[in-house]
Amino acid sequence: MVLPRLPSIRELIKLYGLSAKSQLSQNFILDKNITDKIVRCAALSEVTPLVVEVGPGPGLLTRSILDAGVKNLVAVEKDDRFQPTLKQLAEASEDRLKVIQGNMLELSHQAIFDKAQLQPTTTTTTTTTTPHIMGNLPFNIATPLLLQWLHMLAGRQGLFGLSPKGAGMTLMFQKEVGDRLVAKESTGHRGRLAIMAQSLCDVREVYHVPATVFVPKPKVDASVIQLIPRANLMDDQQGAYLTLENVLRYYFTKRRKTVGHITRRLMKEMPQSKEVVAELEELLDFKARPEDLTTEEFCQAAKLLHRHSIITLPL
Repeated sequence: MVLPRLPSIRELIKLYGLSAKSQLSQNFILDKNITDKIVRCAALSEVTPLVVEVGPGPGLLTRSILDAGVKNLVAVEKDDRFQPTLKQLAEASEDRLKVIQGNMLELSHQAIFDKAQLQPTTTTTTTTTTPHIMGNLPFNIATPLLLQWLHMLAGRQGLFGLSPKGAGMTLMFQKEVGDRLVAKESTGHRGRLAIMAQSLCDVREVYHVPATVFVPKPKVDASVIQLIPRANLMDDQQGAYLTLENVLRYYFTKRRKTVGHITRRLMKEMPQSKEVVAELEELLDFKARPEDLTTEEFCQAAKLLHRHSIITLPL
């Protein structure tokens, strides 16, 4: 299912007078060897039921995804300047590629299902493969998009309801954001984002992309981060995930304090929490600081609080 010979991305950029818009945080990769490597990291193939690419731009990563044999690819692109190149690629792919012009942050996932001719109730419940989301994400929306997707994964909503295992993600972030996502406990980048992602997914950096491969060259390198849904750490995952988010916000806004100090403050601000403090002390190291706790420890604390209907914590 190899694509026919097409003009190079460089040629198309020149032909259509395309340029990266700084206000949209656009940077192009023009070396297909790199996009091929990124796709190999995602282990895509002809049996992958659906791939959604966010922000394809002129379509180089799109070509690599199609060359991997993917039969059902939906590309979501906000910038209408790229529609001619993407439509040309869709025709060359014999309709394996479908293009939606829209903002992924605002787009209904039902629009993606409709474009892909899939429905959550009739798709991959009996297969071992899962849908996959990919993208060289615009840096200004990368973190909000991921947070939105994590909420949907916790509730098995939208794209994350197509398979019992959810959907995998292989996404490009600024190096600093990538470091925050993979950060382990007691390291400098450890914070809320790492724990929220790691509570639902196995998270790892699969590829380091130097700034020199982008056009125009950004000020920072990028990281390709893979997030694969993991077995549930929490019962009532959607509700417990919301509680976890509130717990992390409360503890990490006071990250210079010890866990014990923060917990005792919570007890004063929320008297109803007194009944669980003894149990929290068994779960957590009260002498540690928030960044020293493991993801599993925070999940267990969130599960305990959620079980006692302590969901919303003070700001």
